Amino acid sequence: MAHATRGSLNMLILCFTFFLLLNLSNNFAFAFTSQDYSNALDKSIRFFEGQRSGKLPANQRLKWRADSGLSDGSGYHVDLVGGYYDAGDNVKFGLPMAFTTTLLAWSVIEFESSMHSQLNNAKAAIRWSTDYLLKAATASPDTLYVQVGDPNQDHRCWERPEDMDTPRNVYKVSPQNPGSDVAAETAAALAAASIVFKDSDPSYSSTLLRTAQKVFAFADKYRGSYSDSLSSVVCPFYCSYSGYNDELLWGASWLHRASKDSSYLAYIQSNGQTMGANDDDYSFSWDDKRPGTKIILSKVPFFLLLHSFQLEFFSHKLTHSSASFPCFTQDFLEKSTQEFQAYKVHSDNYICSLIPGSPSFQAQYTPGGLLYKGSESNLQYVTSSSFLLLTYAKYLRSNGGAVSCGSSRFPAERLVELAKKQVDYILGDNPAKISYMVGFGQKYPLRVHHRGSSLPSVNAHPGHIGCNDGFQSLNSGSPNPNVLVGAIVGGPDSRDNFEDDRNNYQQSEPATYINAPLVGALAFLSAESTPK
Repeated sequence: MAHATRGSLNMLILCFTFFLLLNLSNNFAFAFTSQDYSNALDKSIRFFEGQRSGKLPANQRLKWRADSGLSDGSGYHVDLVGGYYDAGDNVKFGLPMAFTTTLLAWSVIEFESSMHSQLNNAKAAIRWSTDYLLKAATASPDTLYVQVGDPNQDHRCWERPEDMDTPRNVYKVSPQNPGSDVAAETAAALAAASIVFKDSDPSYSSTLLRTAQKVFAFADKYRGSYSDSLSSVVCPFYCSYSGYNDELLWGASWLHRASKDSSYLAYIQSNGQTMGANDDDYSFSWDDKRPGTKIILSKVPFFLLLHSFQLEFFSHKLTHSSASFPCFTQDFLEKSTQEFQAYKVHSDNYICSLIPGSPSFQAQYTPGGLLYKGSESNLQYVTSSSFLLLTYAKYLRSNGGAVSCGSSRFPAERLVELAKKQVDYILGDNPAKISYMVGFGQKYPLRVHHRGSSLPSVNAHPGHIGCNDGFQSLNSGSPNPNVLVGAIVGGPDSRDNFEDDRNNYQQSEPATYINAPLVGALAFLSAESTPK
């Protein structure tokens, strides 16, 4: 009996040891290094080359793509060649493209020093979009062109962008048909990009900022939602469900940051309450900008404090000082500093909602630990939240601050830890042990819902593939012939299950606005993590 008991105990110890080693090996397998994050950063930016519309440059790295949309706008006597296809189709939607551009620019603004060899590629990705947005904003007076392609017609076809024969209709907003949401987001994109190019290309930066100011004035003067003006060509694809007030506040915030013009702060103060400044919102996306706006504005008190010091320093030259800072009286500074401190509180509320263990925690996570917002393209919320967590952590580190969640306080490191967990999940540290970035890791989605990736390339099949001919590829179970390197797909469901099925667009379709915030997050983590 004693021998049997001892044998059972030994077997139990052996099984426990095996279980422990198995778990340790799994943990070690996903202990991502700075080199891993740098590799993922490279791929996340490379993805944008697969989404390019227009004439491709000689240094195009995704060689299976070719020129497309070379006559976009010509039927309307405007040049709208260039820009990005938003996701797996061949339409150029202005609202998500502008948001993508803003987030790419913000990624560079915050984490430029961590991008190293990828900085020029990131700038190229931004410029591919801003070149197009400049055309869209300046082609006609009091007009912003916001879309190329009829999505209803486009979605009836499964064809390469190089073969497009669906209507390339052009859509615009104007004083008679306003679109404050898409116009203010375009202004934000151009303003943010002007910061990116301020040192490397001052002339281009000035053009971006000057155009951003004009587009914002247009958005503010002729108020209305582009969803109402354009209806079925933008809805239900990219309806502005949150309205346009969040974009106006977001646009003004970026214009202040880019121009340092205090009139934009005055605009925010005058309009903030009616535009949702006091509303706590817990979703940051191409549609709803409120959490991002509040995190940007949480920095404003430090800006005001800096100018307060400057005023004090130049107090013996008040005439000169007031000329330099016409709006910054001491009363204005004190009042404004107090008002903008509220944005720190609202930013804390957003961050607290994401932190498990916080008194105001309200986010949903899958059993495997992934932030979960919805069944369609859920990873867009994961990447945008991760970016905001790391950006806010950077701000907190710069002043020794912390996040206040009721009676609890969380340091910047807690935010970094939470964001890292989300990014690691995307890269493969998840129950399915699959990377949701195409081309990264040993196992990743092979049947991506993407026309160009799923059809034979022009090089492999020079002949035209018609509208209906491509559906054979859509419905095929074979892997995509062209690897859309760096694409982040929609991701798993609320139970961590993922179906690698091209027809399941909710899970398998990539989009530019999923990747854009991840660029900044990966740059941060590549500098934060241990080298291999």
